[in-house]
Amino acid sequence: MGAARKLQVSNMALAVKLALGVGAVVGLMQQVQAQEAAVSAVPVPKVEITGSAIRRIESETALPVQVITREEIDKAGVTTASELMARVSANVGGLTDGASINVGGDQRGFNSANLRGIGTSSTLVLLNGRRMANFASPGDDTGVDLNNIPAAAIQRVEVLLDGASALYGTDAIGGVINFITRKDFQGLELNAYGSKTQEGGAGKRTASLSAGTGDLGRDGYNVFAVVDVQRTGALNTSQRKFIDDLHIAERLPHLLSGYTSPANIRLTSAQRDYLQEQGFTINGKPITNRTINLSLPNCAPPANLYLPNGTGGVDACTYNYMGDTELYPKSDKVNLLSRGVLQLNPDNQLFAEVALSRAKTNYVGSSARVTGVVNYKRIPALAKYDLASEAASADDDVVGDVTLRMRLNEAGRRTSELTSESQRIVLGLTGSAGGWDYDVGLNHSVNTIKDKDTHGYVLYDKLMEGIYNGVINPFGPSGAAGVALLDSIQVNDDVRHARGVMDSIDFKVSHTLGALGGGDAAMAVGGEVRHERTDFTPSALLMSDNINNDFAPEGGRPTSDKRSVQAIYGELLLPFTKQLQAQVSARYDHYQVVGGAASPKVGLSYTPTKTMLFRASAGRGFRAPSMSDLYRPTVYSSTATLPDPVYCATVDNNFADCADNWDTRRYSNDKLKPERSRQYSLGMVLEPVKNASLSLDYWNIKRTDLISELGDDVILGNLAKYGDLVHRDEDGLIDYIELRKENRGAQIASGLDLTIDYRGVQTALGRFGGHLSGTYVLNSKIQNSVGDVYLSNLGRFVTDSVVQRWRHTITLDWDKGPFSASLSNTYSSGYEDQNTAINIDDGSVVAKNRVKAYSLWDLSGAWQVNKALKLRAGVQNLLDTAPPYSNQAFYFISGYDPTYTDPRGRRIFATANYAFK
Repeated sequence: MGAARKLQVSNMALAVKLALGVGAVVGLMQQVQAQEAAVSAVPVPKVEITGSAIRRIESETALPVQVITREEIDKAGVTTASELMARVSANVGGLTDGASINVGGDQRGFNSANLRGIGTSSTLVLLNGRRMANFASPGDDTGVDLNNIPAAAIQRVEVLLDGASALYGTDAIGGVINFITRKDFQGLELNAYGSKTQEGGAGKRTASLSAGTGDLGRDGYNVFAVVDVQRTGALNTSQRKFIDDLHIAERLPHLLSGYTSPANIRLTSAQRDYLQEQGFTINGKPITNRTINLSLPNCAPPANLYLPNGTGGVDACTYNYMGDTELYPKSDKVNLLSRGVLQLNPDNQLFAEVALSRAKTNYVGSSARVTGVVNYKRIPALAKYDLASEAASADDDVVGDVTLRMRLNEAGRRTSELTSESQRIVLGLTGSAGGWDYDVGLNHSVNTIKDKDTHGYVLYDKLMEGIYNGVINPFGPSGAAGVALLDSIQVNDDVRHARGVMDSIDFKVSHTLGALGGGDAAMAVGGEVRHERTDFTPSALLMSDNINNDFAPEGGRPTSDKRSVQAIYGELLLPFTKQLQAQVSARYDHYQVVGGAASPKVGLSYTPTKTMLFRASAGRGFRAPSMSDLYRPTVYSSTATLPDPVYCATVDNNFADCADNWDTRRYSNDKLKPERSRQYSLGMVLEPVKNASLSLDYWNIKRTDLISELGDDVILGNLAKYGDLVHRDEDGLIDYIELRKENRGAQIASGLDLTIDYRGVQTALGRFGGHLSGTYVLNSKIQNSVGDVYLSNLGRFVTDSVVQRWRHTITLDWDKGPFSASLSNTYSSGYEDQNTAINIDDGSVVAKNRVKAYSLWDLSGAWQVNKALKLRAGVQNLLDTAPPYSNQAFYFISGYDPTYTDPRGRRIFATANYAFK
């Protein structure tokens, strides 16, 4: 028997033993309970709080937990978990639909959370306290796709703003987000939602149905289900006037493209020199560059422009893809959550939970680009020159051929359909017996990704043949034969298929230990055995390397990776006095191949008076590299349009020659070590008056052995140190840039979380209340390599993201009788931009740009018509605030940062809720 097989059998045996052991413990507790006399006093209900394995009466703990209620979700008019997380001030740089707009980018369709801005992979997302399978597509980020969260079933969300790796595992360094659904719903509830944007596009319609039957106390069971259906329309750049107001062509010509329609002609140096000697002119002027376009100065606007400072240069056209793409994708989402509970006896329950989801998203980018080749004699303006002569063909690959940089407008815009499907089944037993609280569960969770090229991608060999033989016209409309050819070679293929499976068994038991000065001490012990598997299968067509703009990487192949994870943890709750309480916990995780580590944590809370609490915590953790980090096949991609300093120095910094979308190769690394972390927090909670409370918490996180790759902008900006990662051909031009996962340096982040609640203030005009939740970041910086100076991204865009200094959400509420209203504001402070724009005259960086603060106001009002019917209407982005200008070059979308902004503009929404109880 092989080692892997032995390990698998060993893990299965361990899981069986663990299940039998838990069953024995539960059975023993039930026997003890049967022998005990019935207690006449009615116990005070205990609650379970995210961050602790011990149920307790108190709601405040040593760890800060932010709670978002169903009512707050309804007031905001949000319908998805991703939209909800955008309103959490501690969530920075998560993946969104807007940021996913690209052509061939990594992990399209992945919506994620990112607490503290330290990485999606370091934020743990739970559903009812248990894990879900991660987004299956291999990539740089590992985490749960928020599309798989059944938004309509959410009762509340608990955000643990403290790394809790001692209880939840290695990927909770930034914090934990626990989506908690309804548990015992009875009756029938219908909910409908509709929204419409002022300028058109991105309209949304949703409907949900909730049904449940059975009263646990009376009937001994409860079964309910929630179905949620959503449809969102696409949003094109042509539908938003703020795109023109950004003046992208004037401000960011170097980020645009030199692939145009009509096609740019890319001459060799010998061809250019020969044409100059022959007196060849364009637009009445002698040519100076290697890139020319015969249509100057018209260039077929609006997407194709004459921009002398653009990547096309003074002799050619530049393509503004921001005039020919979508800003927001069309999507269809369906979620189902069903839960059944059987009351075995007054203290013990058997439960089952099924969650199914499907999110289908269409990503539409600009029309395809292609580097074509044609004989010069097919170009009338060049046919009269002898480009096959010895002087003109000195550096030709094929004598007389010229290269074309063209757009396939006639093939349509590149469109991909991304389908993310999730299935999660949990079977468990929970309750108490003999003074013990327990919870045991079996969890089977699956995520499946289908990435399909549906339009605008064509067969490369047939395309090149059609261009060379003249059937496809690079300089204007093709004839009927050319259009027919493009139609016949359209690709409609599931090019990438990924599947991730997580199977686990987990348990926890807790019990009081005896009285201390402040009450009963308690302990909890828990454990988990988890098996993870990921399969990635590219299609045969993709691997044939014959799809234009979606080429197969060299060495690309199907992969199937799996591993087992075992963990055990313990927690002690020690109320030394009525005022002083300690929470001590420790966890040991072991990952197959990677190894294991212990993660201790201690928390203290001190309550000198009923209106004042002080708390502190400290702990250590580690994050094992994901299987994608370890084993993902090489990914071929490209940079934004960036200048090569070496090449630019030889051509007087002429971007037409030296700026390009350089090829990249992104490598995994099976030698990666786990990241290590340490974190601590200090805080206080005050209730100065009956209706008001305030909390302020300081947090500090440091990660070492950081798993990351250097940004392409960092590499090109520091060739003295990282020049060996830039691979060049025999002519000294960039062949590709190597981006490799390594354990690099460290990351430090610290800040303050502030919450203020002012509620239930009764006046003659009604009852008023308010809530503020804000995060002020004190420090956020990354060390690229051990010994390097730290590079701060606090208030500064670096490589792929920025961490804003201050973010907040403020909500003001009013209600009187059946009427209520809510006004809210979400705010992100301004920051120093990426500043990649370069003056092509001297190569200097242009004047710095500061991205303005981003502030959105939402207003909604509700009317409780009767006991069953409630109506709500509102306006989101009340002031129609557009995303602020940014010159960031990391995302496909240019002119603004799509990770935290919303291009939809002002929109109105209305909801109707009808409940039969």
